[in-house]
Amino acid sequence: FKIFSKSVNEERVINVWLPENYSNSSNDYPVLYMPDGGIKEDFPHIANTLAELIKSGKIPAFILVGIENTERGRDLTGASEIEDDKQYCPITDGAKNFRGFITEELIPAINNKYRTNEKKGIIGESLAGLFIMETFFLKPKTFDYYIAMDPSLWWNDHYLTKNAAVLLEDLPEENIKLW
Repeated sequence: FKIFSKSVNEERVINVWLPENYSNSSNDYPVLYMPDGGIKEDFPHIANTLAELIKSGKIPAFILVGIENTERGRDLTGASEIEDDKQYCPITDGAKNFRGFITEELIPAINNKYRTNEKKGIIGESLAGLFIMETFFLKPKTFDYYIAMDPSLWWNDHYLTKNAAVLLEDLPEENIKLW
């Protein structure tokens, strides 16, 4: 489906994968959100992996919500003071707006359209992994599960790694998991 976002001021394509037993049950499900979640991006791979893990009983059933990219570098990065970062992402510092889209617009829309429970996670790699790590450090209560594969922690001269100790001081005493 498509949703117009006030936070990023554009229409976004949202892909949703439901677990096999969704239509035959009345259960509420946790949701796994995914930047880079377009059909021509990583969405099919993660959906297939989830299906296999659920089928084999290794994880509980999840709903997967993929967010198709429009301007990947803008949405997945915070500010950078490093001139060289512009070669990878000429338009940056949209992560706070993209995060606002997810938390203030997309999550409520998904909760209204599907049978969800209070548990939610986010998964991504590379720049999406950077976005996940930044969200974990800056807004840790946003998700219960954070899965960041090969995050681009080099961004802004390794700002998140260099400041991890200070950022972790404010980590709430919650049951939050980071992989």
